[in-house]
Amino acid sequence: MAELVRVEPIALLPTPAGCAVFLGDGSKSIVFYIDMAIGASINAAMSGETPPRPLTHDLFLLSLEGLGAKVSRVVIVSVEQDVYYARLILEAENEIMERKIIELDARPSDSIALAVRAKAPVYVVRELWERLDDMSSTLQDMRDKGMDLGGD
Repeated sequence: MAELVRVEPIALLPTPAGCAVFLGDGSKSIVFYIDMAIGASINAAMSGETPPRPLTHDLFLLSLEGLGAKVSRVVIVSVEQDVYYARLILEAENEIMERKIIELDARPSDSIALAVRAKAPVYVVRELWERLDDMSSTLQDMRDKGMDLGGD
């Protein structure tokens, strides 16, 4: 998978319109913006919180498990006019079918919420990663202002 860069969610910061998600590989970070509710879902999973009843992303994972499937990985594949696109890769195997790989078009926000819960890796296509601006200094400025909701 040399054409992919493994990343981790490193921070979730509130914005006037929702939440900024910072993904990093240890030397660079990128940012994209999501709905506050999904940001809260990602943050809850990252901090190990267990809700009294399953939230939407928890329910989806429970459904996958019931069908003999799991989240294998998430790949952020492109960005067009500040809209990011991802692929959610599932692996399924059960008593009815042999091992099957399923690739779904998915929003990065939902995909990350699932990956964090499933402890599955998140990747960015290397060509995309290399052309995106490094937002590490912006992240540090926001942290210095006490805006961090979660992450490392």
